[in-house]
Amino acid sequence: MSNTTFTLKYKSQAVAKPYFIAALGLFVGQIIFGLVMGVQYIYGDFLFPHIPFNVARMVHTNLLIVWLLFGFMGAAYYMVPEEAETELYSPGLALLMFWIFLAAGAATILGYLLVPYARLAELTGNDLLMTMGREFLEQPLPTKVGIVIVALAMLFNLSMTYLKGRKTTVTTILMIGLWGLALMFLFSFYNPHDLVRDKMYWWFVVHLWVEGVWELILASLLAYVLIKTTGADREVVDKWIYVIMATARFSGILGTAHHYYFIGLPGYWHLVGNIFSSLEPIPFFLLTLFAYRMVQRRRRDHANQAAVVWALGCTVLGFLGAGIWGFLHTLSWVNYYSHGTQLTASHGHLAFYGAYALVVICLISYAMPTLRGRVANSRASQTVEIWSFWIMSVGMGVITLALTLAGAVQIYLQRFPTDGAMAFMAAQDQIVFFYWVRLFGGVAFLIGLVLYLASFFIGGEPVEGNWYGRRGGVMPGVAQRVRHGE
Repeated sequence: MSNTTFTLKYKSQAVAKPYFIAALGLFVGQIIFGLVMGVQYIYGDFLFPHIPFNVARMVHTNLLIVWLLFGFMGAAYYMVPEEAETELYSPGLALLMFWIFLAAGAATILGYLLVPYARLAELTGNDLLMTMGREFLEQPLPTKVGIVIVALAMLFNLSMTYLKGRKTTVTTILMIGLWGLALMFLFSFYNPHDLVRDKMYWWFVVHLWVEGVWELILASLLAYVLIKTTGADREVVDKWIYVIMATARFSGILGTAHHYYFIGLPGYWHLVGNIFSSLEPIPFFLLTLFAYRMVQRRRRDHANQAAVVWALGCTVLGFLGAGIWGFLHTLSWVNYYSHGTQLTASHGHLAFYGAYALVVICLISYAMPTLRGRVANSRASQTVEIWSFWIMSVGMGVITLALTLAGAVQIYLQRFPTDGAMAFMAAQDQIVFFYWVRLFGGVAFLIGLVLYLASFFIGGEPVEGNWYGRRGGVMPGVAQRVRHGE
């Protein structure tokens, strides 16, 4: 072991550790239920009636939301004290909210699995305020209230820390994003009887989360890691962030209109959606340029090169998933044929993985070694971690391409014909091959995730400086490996 022990600058940053551990555990659960659904697409009776498809889908998507929220909270508790140059206002409150959130999340998932959904609604007071039965927002009323309490406590804790310390652009953008996340979630309590209005306000949560306020969190987390790992000038980073956020606000908020094409709203939403949705890839492209420019012009080579790989991967795959795959079906005359096919699912999978899962993993990859008393994990650990990135990313690429091709076949068989269109279930039989490919991609993804978790348990001397004492790419070339006896 190294003779040097890394000490956190602010002890209260340690409250992030349980949040990160919970996030990774829930991430594993999400992938397992995703694989269950992958098998059910091929064999519909798999695990029926114990875990029917609708329950597996609820658990899969809700675990995604919850583990990302755990990751965002942990990242904020880690970043804000250091950026503000002061201890967290109340570490005890942060730990209390962790256990409340974890208990509420666990109880909710067990409720989905053990109690019929209609009965769960009766038991949890849905008759008092009808909030259940909406995709992604299936949480019972007590759970939604618990999320609000946890979010408000977190925002109070972080805001008090922010106000009494140094104000940086990174933390300012982060706080705006977190406050926006909490405010947008309040629309989950509003469930009008009119279906058109219901879907309109539903997208206020779902779309304005991922393309409204989560983008702010993404940019701040990425900027923080790049500042720490590259030594980038804050003035330069600030300028990039302002430009990225301006384009994101300009395109993302009005881009909500691409969800309003065919739900009964006026036709002018087609024009608004077509224009502003076409601009939504721009901020993700700027994020990619930003990350690569910071790495290319870095002032130092950080010991944690794995975190740099995750950061670069986040920007590239986020641009592909949210930008390119989103644009594939964002125009109304294309969306008319593609909406509700597996093309939609391909966009959702790659966008969430690239933009949000990877940025949380990136922050965890950077922060977790410091929470364990070292600057970075060992060379062997980081090598396994980088391999996990590639295996997970290739696995997600296979999933995305399989679903894209499945969606294209669906459009050809179900949507294009003016008469004699193939029935939905008949079309499913024609694309079962792609479901097999998607399942293999999911298994590869799980293997990569297991490798990532395993990397934290690999021993060896922690890396304290650049691996090879050189500037250049994030991984050594063949000549460097040979020169160093590898």
